[in-house]
Amino acid sequence: MSKNGAAPEPLLEVDDLHVEFRTRDGVAKVLNGVSYSVAAGETLAVLGESGSGKSVTANTVMGILPVPPGEITSGAIRYRGEELLTASDERRRELRGENIAMIFQDALSALNPVYTVGFQIGEQLRTRRGMSRRDAEKRAVELLDQVGIPGATQRVRNYPHEFSGGMRQRAMIAMSLALDPDVLIADEPTTALDVTVQAQIMDLLSDIQAERHMGLILITHDLGVVAEVADRIAVMYAGRIVENADVHELYGNPCHPYTRSLLESIPRLDSKGTELRAIKGLPPNLTNIPSGCPFHPRCPMAVDRCREVVPPLEVLPGGRSSACLFAEELVSA
Repeated sequence: MSKNGAAPEPLLEVDDLHVEFRTRDGVAKVLNGVSYSVAAGETLAVLGESGSGKSVTANTVMGILPVPPGEITSGAIRYRGEELLTASDERRRELRGENIAMIFQDALSALNPVYTVGFQIGEQLRTRRGMSRRDAEKRAVELLDQVGIPGATQRVRNYPHEFSGGMRQRAMIAMSLALDPDVLIADEPTTALDVTVQAQIMDLLSDIQAERHMGLILITHDLGVVAEVADRIAVMYAGRIVENADVHELYGNPCHPYTRSLLESIPRLDSKGTELRAIKGLPPNLTNIPSGCPFHPRCPMAVDRCREVVPPLEVLPGGRSSACLFAEELVSA
């Protein structure tokens, strides 16, 4: 909230975004009306199982959605009020990295194996800022040091395969910060890292976000990873946002059965010896999404009406929102 009590102006807005993929098996409706926003200094976590549309949304925001097979059928993406989907390719390139940056899921695949880490970080400084190779390397050393890589002066000339998984992820963070973006999208930044390194990476992102007052979007399938760093959480299922709430509200009293099921599947220290509750069934095939609420085949609360009505994402008391016919009942539970 701002000083006058109003919500801060969003840096980035995704509004009713629809994306389809043409496949051999038919048209996959990958995004079905996704809407969320992030403001300066705010951390939004986007959660959901694999295939829910989290990364496709991020790629569409960045302007790197593969077309074909992907196609944006409707919706809007705005950066500081500027519509991006109708912007020219040149304008999108100007914004990419400079204003909106992304940390990709697999650092080893994202980094070029034949160039040093320092060269790759410095490349955008040379092309965008006009720096000399020496000055760009010097700045790369500063960025590597900022993200906690020891001996940055020597490591700047190492190749990606000479870094550990955690160090490669830190190098990716350094690369994404090189041009001081307003919005940073981190797509599964802790994938394949051990628990200790996961915590270090999340703490690093949180510290950098607070220091630079960026808007930070964390994409993950792990509710435990973002519990201490997120301000708000948007939960995705079958290409839709099914719940959007303050982190404390969502963890304290989730108002969508899918969110509740996700939370119940996490191991807890206070439930030693009890069996974990897995979510029954599998996420839907996006070429054949069930009628009505897409979660109803797996939902313990489903009734006949859930098979017929697609519940809209409605705002509940307190400002949170949920796409469930029982949302008001759940919020008061």
